[in-house]
Amino acid sequence: MFRTALRNVLAHKARLLMTLLAVILGVAFVSGTLIFSDTYKSAYGSQAAKSYAHVDVQVMENTDYSGENPGISRKTFDEIARLGGVAEAAGRVEGSASVADKNGGLIGAGMLNTGANFAPGKSGKDGLYEFTDGSGPTGPGQVALDRGAAEKGGYHVGDTVPVALTGPAKTYRLSGIFTTENSSVAEGGSLVLFDTPVAQRLFLRPGVYQSVTVTAAPGVSSSDLAATVGKVLPDSAKAKTGRQLADEEAKMAASDALTLGTLLLAFAGVALFVSVFLIANTFTMLAAQRTRELALLRAVGASRRQVTRSVLTEAMVIGVVASAAGLGLGAAIAAIARSAVDLGGGKIPDGPLTVTSTTVLVAVVVGVLVTMVAAWLPARRAAKIPPVAAIGSAHLPATTKSLVVRNSLGGIVTLLGAVIVVAGAGAGGSSGAKIVGLGAFFAVIGVIVLIPLLSRPVIAVAGPLLRRGFGISGRLAGQNAVRSPRRTGATASALAIGLTLVSGLTVLGATLGQSADRITNDIVKADYMVMDDGTGLDASTVAALRKVEGVRAVSQEQGGLMTVGRSMQQVSGVTAADFPKTIHLTVVSGSLETLTKGQMAVADDVARSNGWKAGDTLPVGYEDSERGRLTVGAIFESNTVVSPVIVSTDVLKPHEDESRILWIYVKTDGSTDAKALADAVAGHPGTTVGDRQAIRDHFNGDVDTTVNVLYGLLAISLVIAVLGVVNTLAMSVFERQREVGMLRAVGLDRRGVTRMIQLEAVVISLFGAVIGLGLGAFLGWAVCEATKADIPGYMLVLPWGRFGLFLLLAALVGLLAALWPARSAARLNMLTAIKAE
Repeated sequence: MFRTALRNVLAHKARLLMTLLAVILGVAFVSGTLIFSDTYKSAYGSQAAKSYAHVDVQVMENTDYSGENPGISRKTFDEIARLGGVAEAAGRVEGSASVADKNGGLIGAGMLNTGANFAPGKSGKDGLYEFTDGSGPTGPGQVALDRGAAEKGGYHVGDTVPVALTGPAKTYRLSGIFTTENSSVAEGGSLVLFDTPVAQRLFLRPGVYQSVTVTAAPGVSSSDLAATVGKVLPDSAKAKTGRQLADEEAKMAASDALTLGTLLLAFAGVALFVSVFLIANTFTMLAAQRTRELALLRAVGASRRQVTRSVLTEAMVIGVVASAAGLGLGAAIAAIARSAVDLGGGKIPDGPLTVTSTTVLVAVVVGVLVTMVAAWLPARRAAKIPPVAAIGSAHLPATTKSLVVRNSLGGIVTLLGAVIVVAGAGAGGSSGAKIVGLGAFFAVIGVIVLIPLLSRPVIAVAGPLLRRGFGISGRLAGQNAVRSPRRTGATASALAIGLTLVSGLTVLGATLGQSADRITNDIVKADYMVMDDGTGLDASTVAALRKVEGVRAVSQEQGGLMTVGRSMQQVSGVTAADFPKTIHLTVVSGSLETLTKGQMAVADDVARSNGWKAGDTLPVGYEDSERGRLTVGAIFESNTVVSPVIVSTDVLKPHEDESRILWIYVKTDGSTDAKALADAVAGHPGTTVGDRQAIRDHFNGDVDTTVNVLYGLLAISLVIAVLGVVNTLAMSVFERQREVGMLRAVGLDRRGVTRMIQLEAVVISLFGAVIGLGLGAFLGWAVCEATKADIPGYMLVLPWGRFGLFLLLAALVGLLAALWPARSAARLNMLTAIKAE
């Protein structure tokens, strides 16, 4: 029986090709995800080890809730340096600093651009940096650059280099170029080294360090040194070995890789789920086409169990071959994904692709298991073929009892899923969304079970159109589409699943997009929004914009934290006089004009939860630990544009760093364009001026990007669904050779045969699309209802235009899928086809 199974696989190579491709794609998605995740984790783990390779012990101050670092004093540093077992100690300071190229653009990836101090030891060298040209900075007017940044900017030792922290760039003389294992550089950022006193003044305070790296004396272990150093540290500081720090970074990378991998594996699971229908359909049709062969095996003594094992063995062979090919394709996908990250502006540290034994095992198990599970029911049906069928060409049809049981079960599961989905939509919140997810699972399974039953009435609706529009070819196409409800249902199910997810995602994306549009149109009244790419904005940027002719109002938004009453709140510091001209807030009580009087405005949901009202005077705590009292001058409707608490920048100025400006809103009289504003801030590297569309993208860009990425991830499921349509039609044409021959003999020409096959494919594709769009719209509504509390100005949007486009694409898919089967059917020799058994 094993040899028979192998011969059957080889005998049906063409008919099994699409099944093989489907499994290959599914396995490739799974293995590619695992390889990419392992590569990501391995690359960051190796980079972390390199970053701390020259660090025996590092002392760090614990930051407080505001992110402020109290620093390590010179006194503590000296105590550390004098300890026994310490060969050398180096004080470290770092912060954000960006290098501009010769055209004023930033070098490096925004927030990863870093500035630090050059801390030479007794030898005059700093163990963290290896200079390839020149030397470290030794004065206030010098800097050193990492080699990548110097090459990108075309800088050489002795050149003048513009460096920006916040606001306009300042120029420094380039003293040296170095290589480093710094993680920011490995991830695509740049690194600028300053003289230590300069770095302390720029990033912290004179004479204070953020951390201290300690080198152990010969014969002293890192753990012993950490314990020794810990004895002289204040309670706010902690000593850790380089190994501990590397392990912590590697653990964080592993966590990120797990999160990313879990998301990708979910979509891989969808692709494999869709593959199940293609595989099951293929083996069902093969079993039907081999009725006499299987019956003959039964007649010569093969048991039902042997026939089942024979079909499952065929599936196993396909699974093994597909797993091997899928693993290779998965490695290629992982390599492409890694390159795509680099092209997208990010960077994964250098390192080889990581293919673990676990990945290989998972690829094989998934490929074989999915194929055999999908083939199990067809194998059981094949085993039920009686020996007497060997003398005829009939095979056992599905019994009425089996169809009744299937339809009853499908109806119950669908109804249960729908009830759970509606209940989750009504419950709302995160718990409601989880309930919707559970209901969606049951609803999808139930609809899949019911699809054969639904095929007849739904496709019957298209019958008159097919007859009137395409004559006999249309009539035959409609009849063929419902001839085998199980086959039509299995073919349409794959497409329905993919379009259910796509359409549900489209409903959510369109609803969120409308919310963002309303925010842009109803709340943000500014014409332009000035943002930065990691360097930060400061008061000089605001002053430069005010000088532009035609500018009517400039309001900055400064971010921070503040304790109000007994709760910690996010606060926006704004230019009180100009704020109402750039941002429109719906005031529930009080007036925004009170901002100019040093009072605060509070979002209504925060005020309600804390029992505050306009006129209340509340105790507040600032980030510098100073205390005060502020009056609630206005309560406004909560939104996602501003923080829950708004105060004038004059209130925050004594307590916070002015450079923490997040963005700046600009209102003009219409005579000023973006170029004039960009020219005004040309000396501020990384600063961009966005128009109304850019403002809209700022508030909804992440949603648009996420939706597009999810579309891309779902694309492989749709590709597999298309393969299913092609496979079903091709095998159906083979199965109906005599029928096609008879049609040709009684006068149906080749064009009519081609049109019949094409229309059959279009009808099946549109049937799957209609089911998918209907179910997807229902689930999209439920998700939106469950999360509407988090969607400002919620109003459900059903994107009918996109739904229409999806239907057109489904019809196009049917036409393309029918090209090969239709061509094969039209080219059949009618005499040969009539004689075919």
